[in-house]
Amino acid sequence: MTNILVTGCAGFIGWKVSEKLLKENIQVIGVDNLNDYYDPRLKEWRLNSLKEDKNFSLRVIDISEYKHVRKLFSEHPVDAVINLAARAGVRSSVENPWVYLDTNVQGTLNLLECCKTFGVKKFVLASTSSIYGLKEVPFSEGDQTDTPLAPYSATKKGAEVLCYTYHYLHGIDISIPRYFTVYGPAGRPDMSIFLFIKKIDNGLPITVFGDGRQKRDFSYIDDIADGTLKCLQPCGYEIFNLGSDNPVELMYVINLIEDVLKKRASIEFLPRHPADVPATWANIEKSKERLNWSPKTTIEDGIKKTVAWYLENKEFINSLKE
Repeated sequence: MTNILVTGCAGFIGWKVSEKLLKENIQVIGVDNLNDYYDPRLKEWRLNSLKEDKNFSLRVIDISEYKHVRKLFSEHPVDAVINLAARAGVRSSVENPWVYLDTNVQGTLNLLECCKTFGVKKFVLASTSSIYGLKEVPFSEGDQTDTPLAPYSATKKGAEVLCYTYHYLHGIDISIPRYFTVYGPAGRPDMSIFLFIKKIDNGLPITVFGDGRQKRDFSYIDDIADGTLKCLQPCGYEIFNLGSDNPVELMYVINLIEDVLKKRASIEFLPRHPADVPATWANIEKSKERLNWSPKTTIEDGIKKTVAWYLENKEFINSLKE
C-alpha cells in the first residue's frame, strides 16, 4: 500500500496514525472538517507537524457530504481507507445526537460506497469500547453489543453493521479496532486525563462523576496507533479490541498525576452520568494472536509522558478554550 486515506487526520488518533504512516514513507491523504467540538487550534498544532512531510496532503471536507467524498476519491488513488473521523464523546451525544448520526453513520456509508465504486479493497473503521455498554468485564469481541447506552455508541454500532454489509456484498476487507479510553500527549482536551493534568497544575478543582472507583482500561496513544496500522493486514471482516488489558481506578490515575506534578487535586464529586459504565476492560487475546499486537506502555509511564508534554507546551495548552 502506497496511498492511504486517513479521515479525521487532525484528530488525536488520526494525527498519530498519520504520523506513523509518514515515517514508513507512505503517501497520506488526510481528511478533516476541522470542526469546533474542541478548540481547533489544537488540531492545527497537530497538523503543523504532518504538513512538514512532503508525502502528506490535506483536504478539508466533511465525510457526511457524499459529493465531496466522491470527488476526493476521483482525484486521488487510494489503496486503503482508515476512517478515524467521528463525533466523539458519550455525554455530548446525549445532548446533540444528530451530528453523531451524520458523521459516524452517514460518513461511514459515504466512504464505503466510494470504496465500492473506486475499487478500494481495504477499510479500517475506528470503533469504541462504549459499544459494550453494561456487559460483564473483560469485554470480548464476540459479546453482544445491541444495548448501547448513548447515541455515540449506537452510531458506532450502526457503522460497524454497515461495514459488514459492504464486506458481504462487495468483498471489501474490513478491520474494526475498538478503542479503549485513549490518552497521551496532544490528546482530546475534553478527556479526563487532559483535564485533570491541566486543572491540577493550575490549582483548579476537578470534577469526578461517581465515587472515583470506576475502572477504565486506559490505552496509550502510540500503542493504539500501532494497533490501528496492524489492522491494515488482510482479515476478511474482523473486530479487534485495542486496550491495555489493565483497568485501573480513576482515583489511581488522579494520584499518579498528583505525584508527577507534585501537586494535590481539589475534587468535586458529582453523581454518575447514566451513560457512564462502572468498568471497561479489553480482552485483547484476539489482537495478540491475529494482529501480533500488544500494548507496550504502562499507565505509570504513559502518565509521565503525558504530563511531560503538557509541561513543555503549558502556555499553549492553557490558552485553549474549553
